[in-house]
Amino acid sequence: MIQSLGRRLSLIFDRGADDPDLTGVTPPGAAVLPPLVDFVAYAEDYTLSGRIRLRSDRLTDMLNDHEELQLVDVLVQSLGGREAAEAHEVVIPRDELLLVHATGPRGDLARRTRTRPTHVEMITGPYTVRGCLHTPPFLDALMVLPRRGPMVPVTDAVIDYPIGDEWQRVRVGTLIVNRAAIDHILETPEHDITVVDPLPTRLVDPAGSIP
Repeated sequence: MIQSLGRRLSLIFDRGADDPDLTGVTPPGAAVLPPLVDFVAYAEDYTLSGRIRLRSDRLTDMLNDHEELQLVDVLVQSLGGREAAEAHEVVIPRDELLLVHATGPRGDLARRTRTRPTHVEMITGPYTVRGCLHTPPFLDALMVLPRRGPMVPVTDAVIDYPIGDEWQRVRVGTLIVNRAAIDHILETPEHDITVVDPLPTRLVDPAGSIP
C-alpha cells in the first residue's frame, strides 16, 4: 500500500525520538536548529503534508537549493481515493513534487524589487492552477519562465484537482510550481475563482514551444 502512494517516497515510521533534527530538541551547547514550518505539497498521484526545517530565508529559495527534502510528522494522501499513510519522516526528491504551498517568512524586505503580475492558467499533472507570475515590468513572464529557477512562485493561486470521484478546490496565498513539470501554461485575463474555466485549445509549452 505504501509503495502505491508515490514512486520514490521513503517513509520511516519509527525513528529514535532523541534525534534533535526531527524532534526540535537541541542538546545543551549544540547549534540552534532552523525553525520547523508547515509543508504541503502535491505530486502526480498523492498529496502530502508535514513539517520541514527552513534552512533558507524563504521556502522557495530552499526548494531551489536542495534536490532532496526531509519532512517530519507526515500524512500522505492518495489521489486515487481515501487511501492514506502517516509517517514520522519522509525523504523525497524535489522533482517528484509538482506544487508546494509556500509557508514561513516572505524573506528580506530589502531584497524585494518592483514586479508586474501576469495572470496565468497552467496544467501540471492532474492539477489545474490559476494565479499570477511576477517579473520585472519590462519582461514577458512566459518568455523568461524557462530561464528561471527550478521552483517558481505563483501568487493568489487556485488549484483544482480530483481525489477519487470528487473535485477539490484549494486557494493559497503563494504556490511554488515545479517549472519542469508544467505541461501547459497560458496568459489569461484576471482569473475568476468562482467557476472552473475550460482550458483553451491554444496553449504555451513552458519550454517555449506551442503545440
